Amino acid sequence: MKLLIDMNLSPRWVDVLSAAGFEAAHWSMLGVLNASDQVLMAHAKTFGMVVLTHDLDFGAILAATGWHKPSVVQIRAADVRPEAISLQVIEALRQLAGELDEGALLTIDPRRTRVRVLPLRLP
Repeated sequence: MKLLIDMNLSPRWVDVLSAAGFEAAHWSMLGVLNASDQVLMAHAKTFGMVVLTHDLDFGAILAATGWHKPSVVQIRAADVRPEAISLQVIEALRQLAGELDEGALLTIDPRRTRVRVLPLRLP
């Protein structure tokens, strides 16, 4: 699984996820630092990457576009440092790899993990 880490998360996530066996890149290594969320999503879609973010806008983009990909993993926690929540993130990535490969929105918070298959349907 190839992960694209959003600017709102520390570049330290690259080392943590790589050590866990994932291919990971921080957006600061790949694109313009102030690029829009849409640009980041398009990059992830083009290169078959899963977006890891702390930003709710990515779920909104998926809902508005009806895209099947890229998959997005949202960390919904006050403390998003790898030291605080990486074990839960890594476990969820491993357990839900099939869903993420097919297209999913995965939300991880300290109490639970939720997954929604793409495309998202607006009510």
